Amino acid sequence: MQTVYWSCLYGGIIFAVITVIFGDLLGDAFDGLLNALSFDHLDFLNPMTLVGGITAFGGAGIMLDRLTSLETLIVAVLAMMIATSLSVCVYFVYVRPMKNAENSSGYLMTELTGKIGTVTVPIPKQGFGEVLIKIGGGNTNHIACSYDGEGFAADSRVVVAAIKDGTVRVIRYQDNE
Repeated sequence: MQTVYWSCLYGGIIFAVITVIFGDLLGDAFDGLLNALSFDHLDFLNPMTLVGGITAFGGAGIMLDRLTSLETLIVAVLAMMIATSLSVCVYFVYVRPMKNAENSSGYLMTELTGKIGTVTVPIPKQGFGEVLIKIGGGNTNHIACSYDGEGFAADSRVVVAAIKDGTVRVIRYQDNE
């Protein structure tokens, strides 16, 4: 059983060194593999928690086997419990908060529906203009046309009603205050 413990420990250490050298490339590959295998709902199955658990299993198994006089099966069960506990801690203390901390300035055009914007280039009744829309921490300009055939002057407030062919279709903003 010592061979299994040492293999897990060394495998985890080698993986850690390779991860430090190759960075996110390896993590993205494993994440892609897990997504391809339809493990999207098993968010905790990521390289850091899995390999961390395997490494902890090896280290705990070696220490328990050498420092105690417990039976082999009990040592394996205790090592598995320690590994699982450490993996859960790593997931909730590091992986999950870091995943939630990721920010992106990207957005989908479909996310613009319902957003309030300001007309920067006048929109004629049957033509195109431009609208400035606040997305997250920044602003974005989009080609716009009227949804219902109404023209809009510069600095008018509008709401994105629909998206069609990469153009936002806007209606007048009704302030209910």
